[in-house]
Amino acid sequence: MSVSRRAVLAGAAGAALLGAGRARAAPPLTLRRGINLWPWFSLTREFPAPRTDYDWPPFQLDRQIPMSRDLAQLRRAGFDFVRIPVDPGPIVAAAPRERALLLDQVMAAVALALGQDLAVVLNLHGNAATHHWNPAYLFGSEAAPGFPAYLAVIAELARRLGRLVPGRVALEPVNEPFQACGDAEWERVQKRMLAAARSAAPDLTLVATGACGSMIAGLGPLKAKALAAFEPLLFTFHFYEPYLFSHQGAKWMSEPFYPALNGVPWPASHGSLEATLAAVRARMAVLGQPASGRGAATYRETERVLREYFDARPDRPFIEGYLGQVGAWAQREGVAPGRILMGEFGAVRTGAGIAAAAPADRARYVRDVRLSAEAMGFPWAFWNLFDVLGLLVDDVSRRLDPAMIEALGLRMPA
Repeated sequence: MSVSRRAVLAGAAGAALLGAGRARAAPPLTLRRGINLWPWFSLTREFPAPRTDYDWPPFQLDRQIPMSRDLAQLRRAGFDFVRIPVDPGPIVAAAPRERALLLDQVMAAVALALGQDLAVVLNLHGNAATHHWNPAYLFGSEAAPGFPAYLAVIAELARRLGRLVPGRVALEPVNEPFQACGDAEWERVQKRMLAAARSAAPDLTLVATGACGSMIAGLGPLKAKALAAFEPLLFTFHFYEPYLFSHQGAKWMSEPFYPALNGVPWPASHGSLEATLAAVRARMAVLGQPASGRGAATYRETERVLREYFDARPDRPFIEGYLGQVGAWAQREGVAPGRILMGEFGAVRTGAGIAAAAPADRARYVRDVRLSAEAMGFPWAFWNLFDVLGLLVDDVSRRLDPAMIEALGLRMPA
């Protein structure tokens, strides 16, 4: 991607150039209850190495994308905003003509959501599974090869979003940065990102995050006052604790025991170790790795982590303890709770070949996380509309799951 000198200089400017003499910032976008819309601009068709380009169009043609009727249904249910993840790889890699077409498509999606009275948080959502245009290449450090081009995309999206109705859109320049908690390099990288966006759009709401995957532990070291030059600003974190519950059966997790997890209850007191281990053994047999045979080592590790789970007896106070850390950070940094977005939370549903929590357990967990966040005053965005963590009964009928709608404190639309 060709990068204009102006865009690179904007990204390098930093907070000092923005803060001097700037008028008082407008208030940030007000959010309450939202939902993620992955994989609208995800699931790409990159060519294998050694090539570094994408097929055209770069997104998989059979991926699930929301229609206007889906967005209208979400608004009637009570959602007031959507978070739209966008894989930046195809945009960064594209030639100028194709890049403009992709940016136009992204903005058309934003307009579609706004047309259904839904505010929009547009999130650049790097794909770690891509062999070339991945987070390390794009924003691993200030010296990352793709960083200048990434900053240029941030600036262009900010410029386009800044032309829209004020107070209805926000730009989140990164998703779940992989740098270690409190990493000084991440602080510098994020300031460059925010500077690129702010130079292009003086009044657009931006979203900042901590490192280590946007987990609560990453938010702790973040100094909000050091980012004051980039107001209006929201802050975000993601919440899936305890992962043994929310990600049971997830084949994409790096630890080998996650695919075997099955029947983990929420809260822990609603089940027993013995019943869950029986469900695990049944799951492992289906996977072709019986606990008494080739899967013996995995089973022993699964049993170990499940013993820890049941000994800890996680329940809603467990969640409140985690979110209380965010509240303490907000108080220390002088950030109003309404400016702290829980940008992702949810749990794997049963189906699509994944054995997971019973529907009632999943609904209890989602309800407990949602209620705990609302009690702290944090807006939230459920993950996801589609996929195995989705809000739908299935991705074919596109019917909303009544149990999940109730868990989220919403209403089934007529």
